[in-house]
Amino acid sequence: MAILVLGGAGYIGSHTVFELIEAGRDVVVADNLVTGFRAAVHPKARFYQADIRSHEQMDALFEKEPIDGVIHFAAFSQVGESMANPLKYYENNLWGTTALLQSMVAHGVDKIVFSSTAATYGEPERIPILETDQTRPTNCYGETKLAMEREMSWTERAHGLRYVALRYFNACGAHRSGRIGEAHDPETHLIPLILQVPNGKREKISVFGGDYPTKDGTCVRDYIHVSDLAQAHILAMDYLMDGGKSDVFNLGNGVGFTVKEVIDVARKVTGHPIPAELCPRRAGDPAQLVASSEKAKQILGWKPNYADLETIVASAWNWHKAHPNGFGENV
Repeated sequence: MAILVLGGAGYIGSHTVFELIEAGRDVVVADNLVTGFRAAVHPKARFYQADIRSHEQMDALFEKEPIDGVIHFAAFSQVGESMANPLKYYENNLWGTTALLQSMVAHGVDKIVFSSTAATYGEPERIPILETDQTRPTNCYGETKLAMEREMSWTERAHGLRYVALRYFNACGAHRSGRIGEAHDPETHLIPLILQVPNGKREKISVFGGDYPTKDGTCVRDYIHVSDLAQAHILAMDYLMDGGKSDVFNLGNGVGFTVKEVIDVARKVTGHPIPAELCPRRAGDPAQLVASSEKAKQILGWKPNYADLETIVASAWNWHKAHPNGFGENV
């Protein structure tokens, strides 16, 4: 039986596919390639260019392939864009998941691991954040992900589908082989944006907000290596296959770094001065997001292997140095 990875040509999805293949799993990838890259898909995975919003394409895939479980990454994920264009996020993230779940129910596929987000919490009531804390998203992206979680919960009640929602924090880094890494167009994530400066792609890095209630006034985030995230998705699928009940887990390193601290680490790793410019805050950005991942460690047996920020940034720099154009002509 195969595992279907939706959005498997994207950043976290492609790393999860690599880890699944290396673990000897049978993997099917579906991606519409709107934000993903065909070159990022492991050659041993069976690839379909398909969109989860299409009942016909999803039904055809489930009829053709022996799918035992689904790992779902197929959602838009840019906070700023979600605030400017909320209907795009509801149409893709929520309607896409509705169409997917309808096809899964129709074909008797009853296990799904879902890429959720720390943005479901909004401005946290405490640090580190626990899974039992209130969910009050401050941006449309987080609102759609929370709605997707609730949709899966109601689908479980009605149809017996079991799910794991993984609420994770700032994904970063690149695969240890250097074959795949982070490539978005436009790029919105902090570490690759910082690394564009030593790569000659931009003159300086913009720091959005210097007046947050943090130690240096810039936002605090919990950075987690993408390969550690990938392993958590595999453990979560194994948990469901072993009969585990539906649940929600945070994924992070439990340590927060300010934007200025991340820039300083990048300066050390690259040997470049990396000029920074202070800019106004962005809408919807909480001051601090740091996870407690004890639940995932206890129940899923998850343990991050790349917890050191310098190691994470170095792996990202290894990819970006060799691939300044992402999956463009230099691959």
